[in-house]
Amino acid sequence: MKKSVLEGLMTWFETGSFTRKARVMMGALIVLGGLPGQLMSADTLTAKELVRAAMDHWRGTSSYSEMTMTIHRAEWERSMSMRTWSEGDNLSLVRVTEPKKDAGNGTLLKDGDMWSYSPKINRIIKIPSSMMSQGWMGSDFSNKDISKSTDILDQYDHTLTAQTEEDGHMVYTIEAIPHEDAAIVWGKEILKIRDDFVLLQEQYWDQDGQLVKVMQTREVAEMGGRQVARILRMGELKTPLEWTEMKVSEIKFDLELPAGIFTLSSLRNPRQ
Repeated sequence: MKKSVLEGLMTWFETGSFTRKARVMMGALIVLGGLPGQLMSADTLTAKELVRAAMDHWRGTSSYSEMTMTIHRAEWERSMSMRTWSEGDNLSLVRVTEPKKDAGNGTLLKDGDMWSYSPKINRIIKIPSSMMSQGWMGSDFSNKDISKSTDILDQYDHTLTAQTEEDGHMVYTIEAIPHEDAAIVWGKEILKIRDDFVLLQEQYWDQDGQLVKVMQTREVAEMGGRQVARILRMGELKTPLEWTEMKVSEIKFDLELPAGIFTLSSLRNPRQ
């Protein structure tokens, strides 16, 4: 793709003298097509811009959601309900509400750091970088997956490898290869993004070129005023009978969140 006007605008606001809040708001305007002239069109974007657009489409400038996570294994299955809040790229809070034995467990992500809280031991624990690849709450989603890290933007090179039409939508396949000096465990990731910026699939390949795990969108629905992935499933290829599914029951975008929500105090003592 040729360098677009949109890419120039993104470079301008990322390097200009703006506050973080202003950058988030300007980014949302660009990604959601709110600037004059309706600049946003998937077929004019670079591969990296498509990935950025998909990430911002899912979370907006801020978001609140309610969902159920089901962990399925060959011998058992368990589910838990949770509420999540996010703002921009670097702030996110997840709190478990059901079942009763897990209620109150929470995860806070702030500026690249991650903490977990368990009411049973009444302790907040900071998750070290060495544990970011481990399963979040015993699921097939890693701590890194849940952190919604922007590493895939900052530490990867992106190439558009295919465009196909599926169910009346253009679907873009993007290969993301980490920089040589990046501290990334994957050899590459492959993403499939719809022309309305719904992420349909994300593949994780190891350093030997073997596909390890896949996150697949199993249902798309209109929620919160836009098309979103309502059901997501993550699983490893070597254990096809084991998977984790996230099902969204409610989601809202671009709303005013309570002050102080993304703090360790809020993680320990919920006020929402």
